Amino acid sequence: MQNILITGCSSGIGLQTALTLKENNYKVYASARKEKDVEMLRNLGFETFQIDVRNKKDITNALKTIIKNDLKLDAIFNNAGFGQPGAVEDLSVDVLKKQFDTNFFGLHEVTLQAMSLFRKQGFGKIIQHSSVLGIISLKYRGAYNASKYAIEGITDTLRQEVLGSNIFISTINTGPVTSKFRENALKKFNKNIDIENSYFSEIYKKELKARLETTEDKAPFNLPESSVANVVLKIMKTQKPKPRYYVTKATYILGFLKRVLSTSLMDKLLNKI
Repeated sequence: MQNILITGCSSGIGLQTALTLKENNYKVYASARKEKDVEMLRNLGFETFQIDVRNKKDITNALKTIIKNDLKLDAIFNNAGFGQPGAVEDLSVDVLKKQFDTNFFGLHEVTLQAMSLFRKQGFGKIIQHSSVLGIISLKYRGAYNASKYAIEGITDTLRQEVLGSNIFISTINTGPVTSKFRENALKKFNKNIDIENSYFSEIYKKELKARLETTEDKAPFNLPESSVANVVLKIMKTQKPKPRYYVTKATYILGFLKRVLSTSLMDKLLNKI
């Protein structure tokens, strides 16, 4: 039986992916940052770990347990992450570091430790959860954009460095998908952005907060969490998975336009989204 470690399974895409793989007879080690979420996963029948990807020891302990139990690790899905909204000029260095600590450095620590195991056993799959915002950038999402662009750069490099081995690196570029992403982003926005004293104060109040507070999925081409879960399932079933998978029509369209339009035209188009 193939096994996989998934980070960020408290809700949304991570939880749905864990459920989908479990239903398809994969052994899923589902992890979450908070104890209450770990308990929820345990009650759903998962073997689970409490992993804060910012904590190296959490990752090490989980991987040691997996190897002790199964003598191997087939795959990891680096899914843990969050979005920090706000205009670039309103992002302090500390806030930007916090975004990168989870989305990029945490992902990289999981990747490093998994790669060590994969090199020893001679096989493995690393699935990196990027975004359409790792391909194009949208205003007021600078911290998240930057973290996803960083994932793209380091993953593209790693993929070249494992070429010819039996280790496969796949990037998933997800577009608008139903999840608790906006709900969590709103908390970060209210906590870390000085809304009242910002140049963008009125825009924040009239547009951005309203978008984050809505419970409706009005984004064009929005898909359910299962759209990503099914891609991860496909990767697990594939002996030699592709290096990149787009999820939602929005990702395909924007990825194509990024390649064919001038930077100026692309900026004008994206500014309307």
